[in-house]
Amino acid sequence: MAAPSSSKTILVIVDPYTDREQPVLSRAAWLAERFGAHLELFACDYDAEIDSGRVATVWVPDAGLREQLLLKHRRQLESFAAALRGRRLQVTVNVAWDFPAEEAIVRHVVATRPWLVAKDTHHHTVLQRTLLSSMDWSLIRDCPTPLLLVKPRDVGAQPVVLAAIDPVQEHDKPAQLDNAIYRFASELSEKTGGALHLTHAISTPLGVQLPPNVQAMVVDEHRRALDAFLMEHPVRAENLHVNEGLAHQCLQQVATSQHADFLVMGAVARRGIKKVLIGSTAARVLDRLPCDLVIIKPATFVVPGAQQQGG
Repeated sequence: MAAPSSSKTILVIVDPYTDREQPVLSRAAWLAERFGAHLELFACDYDAEIDSGRVATVWVPDAGLREQLLLKHRRQLESFAAALRGRRLQVTVNVAWDFPAEEAIVRHVVATRPWLVAKDTHHHTVLQRTLLSSMDWSLIRDCPTPLLLVKPRDVGAQPVVLAAIDPVQEHDKPAQLDNAIYRFASELSEKTGGALHLTHAISTPLGVQLPPNVQAMVVDEHRRALDAFLMEHPVRAENLHVNEGLAHQCLQQVATSQHADFLVMGAVARRGIKKVLIGSTAARVLDRLPCDLVIIKPATFVVPGAQQQGG
C-alpha cells in the first residue's frame, strides 16, 4: 500500500443502512489518488432503545447490543476499505455511537480537522433534482472544513471546476472567503488535470429593475472589483463568466452551459440566526445544479453552539 504524499485526509461519510450504491466512495478514492490523500471512512449510529435497555420485555444491559451493532457497521466499512486498499490507497475506518448524526459528524470534524468532508446526495430522476437531506443542510451550515456533496454522476476526463466569487463582498461575505474559494478550486483543477472557471453574478437587491444610469454604475462597480480580484487570481479569459441577473439563476445557467463537474462556493452565517447563505440566494438551486458541490467556510467560521457529546 502506497503511503500518501501529503497530509491531507478526506473524511468519507458512509450511510450504514442504505443498500444503494454510494458514489461518494468512488469520488473520494478518485480524489485521494490525485491528491495523495488518506481516506477515513466514518459511520455514525445511535439507538435510544438500546441505550435505555428497552429492547426486551425485561431490562437488559445495553453494551453488548451496542457493540454488536457497531461491529456490524465496522465490518461493512472494512469491506469498503479493502476494495479501496486494493487501489493502493491508505484507508482507515471509524464508527461512532452518537447523535444527532449531523452533530456527531461535526464533532468528529472539529476533533480531527480533515482537509475535506465528502458525503453522498441522492438524485430524484422524476423531479430532475437532487434531494438534499436535512443532514446535508446541517453540514452546509455547520461543517467548518470544506464539504463535498457528491452527485451520482461521472466526472469528465478533464474536469471543469467552477468557482463562484463575490468580489464586491455583498451578502455579508468576508473578503478572505473569495481567496479561499479560488485557492481550493485552483488546486482541485490542477490536481485533477481539469480547467478552472470563475463565475460572478451582477445582481441588484431583490432583483429590482434599476434606472439605466444606476444600473451602469452598479455594473461598473462590479467590473472594477472583479478586475482587482483577477490581478492576483488569474483565469483564462474564456473561462470567466460574468452575468447580470439574479445570482441563483446565473449560477445554474453557467454550471449547466459549461458542463461543470465541481462548483466551489462560499457559505457564511448571519449573526444571530441559525442560517447560512450560500453565495447570495443560490441556496434555492443547490438541489438543481448538475454537478458536485464544494462548500467553503471563511477562516473565521466558528461552529454554532457547543457541540456536546450525544451518546
